Amino acid sequence: METYEAMRAFADSWGMLAMLAFFAAAIVFIFRPGAKKHADEAALIPLKED
Repeated sequence: METYEAMRAFADSWGMLAMLAFFAAAIVFIFRPGAKKHADEAALIPLKED
Protein backbone atom coordinates (compact mmCIF):
# COMPACT_ATOMS: atom_id res chain seq x y z
CA MET A 1 0.00 0.00 0.00
CA GLU A 2 2.95 2.32 0.40
CA THR A 3 3.39 2.70 -3.37
CA TYR A 4 -0.29 3.48 -3.82
CA GLU A 5 -0.21 6.16 -1.15
CA ALA A 6 2.89 7.76 -2.68
CA MET A 7 1.35 7.79 -6.14
CA ARG A 8 -1.89 9.18 -4.76
CA ALA A 9 -0.06 12.01 -2.98
CA PHE A 10 1.82 12.82 -6.19
CA ALA A 11 -1.37 12.83 -8.24
CA ASP A 12 -3.14 15.03 -5.71
CA SER A 13 -0.42 17.66 -5.82
CA TRP A 14 1.92 17.71 -8.82
CA GLY A 15 -0.22 15.57 -11.11
CA MET A 16 -3.11 18.00 -10.94
CA LEU A 17 -0.77 20.92 -11.52
CA ALA A 18 0.72 19.17 -14.58
CA MET A 19 -2.73 18.47 -16.03
CA LEU A 20 -3.76 22.09 -15.47
CA ALA A 21 -0.58 23.34 -17.19
CA PHE A 22 -1.17 21.00 -20.15
CA PHE A 23 -4.79 22.18 -20.47
CA ALA A 24 -3.76 25.84 -20.35
CA ALA A 25 -1.05 25.25 -22.97
CA ALA A 26 -3.54 23.48 -25.25
CA ILE A 27 -6.01 26.36 -24.96
CA VAL A 28 -3.29 28.92 -25.72
CA PHE A 29 -2.11 26.83 -28.70
CA ILE A 30 -5.62 26.55 -30.13
CA PHE A 31 -6.53 30.22 -29.75
CA ARG A 32 -3.20 31.71 -30.88
CA PRO A 33 -3.49 34.41 -33.59
CA GLY A 34 -2.36 32.30 -36.57
CA ALA A 35 -4.34 29.17 -35.75
CA LYS A 36 -7.46 29.93 -37.81
CA LYS A 37 -5.68 29.69 -41.15
CA HIS A 38 -4.12 26.34 -40.26
CA ALA A 39 -7.40 24.99 -38.88
CA ASP A 40 -9.26 25.97 -42.04
CA GLU A 41 -6.61 24.26 -44.20
CA ALA A 42 -6.78 21.11 -42.07
CA ALA A 43 -10.58 21.05 -42.31
CA LEU A 44 -10.39 20.97 -46.10
CA ILE A 45 -7.92 18.05 -46.32
CA PRO A 46 -10.64 15.36 -46.77
CA LEU A 47 -12.23 17.37 -49.59
CA LYS A 48 -9.06 17.78 -51.65
CA GLU A 49 -8.76 15.61 -54.70
CA ASP A 50 -5.44 13.93 -55.47
